[in-house]
Amino acid sequence: MTMVVAAETPPLAADASGVFRVGSSRVTLDSVVGAFREGATAEEIAERYPVISLGQVYAVIAYYLAHTAEVDDYLRVREQGSAEVRQANERLFDPTGIRARLMSRRTGQDSA
Repeated sequence: MTMVVAAETPPLAADASGVFRVGSSRVTLDSVVGAFREGATAEEIAERYPVISLGQVYAVIAYYLAHTAEVDDYLRVREQGSAEVRQANERLFDPTGIRARLMSRRTGQDSA
């Protein structure tokens, strides 16, 4: 019996927004790598995201370890994009005093 060894393609696919997801799930590369960086084992990550298999988690981690610089660049760009969106939202919707406004609305509804 002869064993054939072939390179596996990582189970990553970019969605319409360019966000890499694991397989056909909604779990992002960001989520898996973030959990791994925080010290979670592959088993813990698979348990945290039951829609992806343990094998997929290991494949994503292996891809990350083999392409750390590229993945880190991708994650950095994603974080910058998130920060820009957050800042734009804060300019449009001032978060100052939001808790007090929400509590006063709640109190006003309760007393009506």
